Amino acid sequence: MNFKLILLSLVLISTISAAGCNNIVKTGQAAKSEQSDIQRSALDIGERVAQWQIEHLENFDYLEPRYRKGTAEPRNWIQATFYIGLTRWTETVNDSALLRHISEVAESVDYKFRTKRDRHADDHAIGQTYLWLTEQTGDPRTYGFVQQEFDRILANPSNVDLELIEVEPKVWGYEGPCQDRWCWADALFMAPRTWLKLTNITGEDKYFEFADSEFWATADYLFSDEYGLFFRDSRYFESQSDNGKPVFWSRGNGWVFAALPLIIDDLPSDHPSRDRYIALYKKNAAGLQAIQNPNGYWPASLLDPNKVKTPEMSGTAFITFGLAWGVNNGILRDEKYNQSVLKGWQAIEKAIAKNGRVNYVQQVGKSPDPVKKEDTQLYGVGAVLLAASEMTKWAN
Repeated sequence: MNFKLILLSLVLISTISAAGCNNIVKTGQAAKSEQSDIQRSALDIGERVAQWQIEHLENFDYLEPRYRKGTAEPRNWIQATFYIGLTRWTETVNDSALLRHISEVAESVDYKFRTKRDRHADDHAIGQTYLWLTEQTGDPRTYGFVQQEFDRILANPSNVDLELIEVEPKVWGYEGPCQDRWCWADALFMAPRTWLKLTNITGEDKYFEFADSEFWATADYLFSDEYGLFFRDSRYFESQSDNGKPVFWSRGNGWVFAALPLIIDDLPSDHPSRDRYIALYKKNAAGLQAIQNPNGYWPASLLDPNKVKTPEMSGTAFITFGLAWGVNNGILRDEKYNQSVLKGWQAIEKAIAKNGRVNYVQQVGKSPDPVKKEDTQLYGVGAVLLAASEMTKWAN
């Protein structure tokens, strides 16, 4: 071959290779930049919403009067959900000031539950924070009361039916007698992980053996294989929205879908139920991913986006957290889940005010209800903190 032609060929090959390498480098840099932007956004939002809420723990005038008393109780499920999110965030950023704040609040109530409803899952939620403090500090004071109460329940476990039937006269704080067990979707976020953490700390299997059995009794009862979604409770099995759609509540599903990663993370790797929790998680993830709104939010009524047309943050943040966890841990590998997480996170970004206030949080309830932009609540902040914690790890 002519020497000049050989030389020209080599030059062309070199040029094409260099261009290809440059394109690869540019693509890699763009991807790295995108990931860094997401991580920076997560760190910024987590810091702002945590700070705003901590600064507003002494005065709840920004809430409607009917919600103020329940919100102000640090042992109630409303604050408990905030602290579950805050403990995850504190671990993520390794913030000693936040750890100190959590410790002081828990100590101020002597690491106790509210005991007026001694079996109610909502009142066991704060135990997750006490037991998290045990893990962080090794202080045995943090779990003594929890163990005492759970031993009492184990000595006389309830066997009521899981059907939620309202009775008269109503018992304070109960929708129906079945709430002596975990007969509604929210309960699967509130209580089982407290029992699991107690087993992990004490080494006594009896606590999570009980919780594992109760969890699956409820999950098998409330989960719809047809839709991949959870009914809130038995009253919704045949319910239809105004538009003739089955009623699946966004936050109700968010409660369970956020609980599953938290439980799986705390389960020993060889636990016999681990695969079963992951299988349920995947089914729920598929059902939820398929019904995300184009704007990134999940509608308050999951199968009827026209029921409540405004954004809703508590369900959206819980679901975004759950999906991001699945992607980050290699459990959800399909690209559609990546895109859902990114859309969900962008929706969260839009709902956070500059000062860190979380907007569009449906108020306390049990079904899809109207939402206003100025509506906020501590459980919505907890959900955003869970999502922010997971998005700091985001990398496709």
